[in-house]
Amino acid sequence: MPGPGPTHSQPRGGRIAKRAAIIDGARAVFGRDGYTRASVDAIAAQAGVSTRTVYNHFGDKEHLFAEVVTGGATDVHSALSAHTAARLTPVTDAAQIEGALVALARDWVATMDLFPAHFAVARQVAAESAHLDPRLVEAWYESGPLAARTDLARHFDRLARSGLLRSDDPDRTARHFHLLAFAEITERSGNGAVPLPEAETELIIASGVRAFLTGYQKEQGRQIPQPPGQ
Repeated sequence: MPGPGPTHSQPRGGRIAKRAAIIDGARAVFGRDGYTRASVDAIAAQAGVSTRTVYNHFGDKEHLFAEVVTGGATDVHSALSAHTAARLTPVTDAAQIEGALVALARDWVATMDLFPAHFAVARQVAAESAHLDPRLVEAWYESGPLAARTDLARHFDRLARSGLLRSDDPDRTARHFHLLAFAEITERSGNGAVPLPEAETELIIASGVRAFLTGYQKEQGRQIPQPPGQ
């Protein structure tokens, strides 16, 4: 039976517009209430559609939640991947590494402010992980955190092969960078729920990058030859 009438304006357009409205509405409700307490009626009201429309598009709450979680993780991964490429691809000399890594860590922190609704859902995933389908948690991890770390590892592998970093395990190197320059900020801020003071964030990033480079930067880096015409 259709739920109560929507409290938000009806989305205009056809099936694609309604699907997008449902995902946006579901992200807001799941981020606020979590998976267990969220109701399809509340999601329909938030999206401005009928409950029947939600079921027609996604079948049930579980499939809708999976779409929200993995879709949001993919969007965040795309943003992080772009930041990583922009900061690390131009690095051709050892003297550039520290500044590039500090800028990259700042970009990653700023991403939490760009996707607040997604990170609200991510907090709920962490809180309810023991009660969620393990396949869903794994899909979220693979679509977001793992994908972002894999991109970072690929760039560290290039820097290592070019003689600018010491690393025989790029994935482990990427894990260490995340732990030293980023993880404390996400943990203490609750994935952006309560942002840290800017000065404290800068201190964590700067000290974390220095600690990372103490272990991974070679004393003498060589410049990477540029392609002809560059």
